[in-house]
Amino acid sequence: MKSFMAKKDQVEQKWLLVDADGAILGRMAAKIAPILMGKTKPAYTPNVDTGDYVIVVNAEKIRVTGKKAETKEYDYYTHHPGGHKYVSFADMMEKKPERVVELAIKRMLPKNRLGRKMFKKLKVYRGSEHEHQAQRPEKIELF
Repeated sequence: MKSFMAKKDQVEQKWLLVDADGAILGRMAAKIAPILMGKTKPAYTPNVDTGDYVIVVNAEKIRVTGKKAETKEYDYYTHHPGGHKYVSFADMMEKKPERVVELAIKRMLPKNRLGRKMFKKLKVYRGSEHEHQAQRPEKIELF
């Protein structure tokens, strides 16, 4: 019996719409990451991007459990001396809630060229409006 290995030009990628209103950040990210990787499809191939496009709306309405809202921090480095910076979860949610969702999902994807390609298929928006109506995304329920 032969194993099926998908080719790049054989893959059919759909557009999916996820409403993040009231969703818990980590649980939502853990369900979206396999969709971007293609692990929810029977034709999954580890070295080919078989995943679907995902649009996440209402990013500002996500929730976190426990004391993460007060204690969670995001750090980055500016590549200058003394440039290690920290941003609290509350400040990040106020200024860029899309970035919070993107980081949670990006950190669950592979750390290689293919993972970067998969991450480009994620589109996150603050409100309920998005600019991908022409792709006719299918609304899916993750929870």
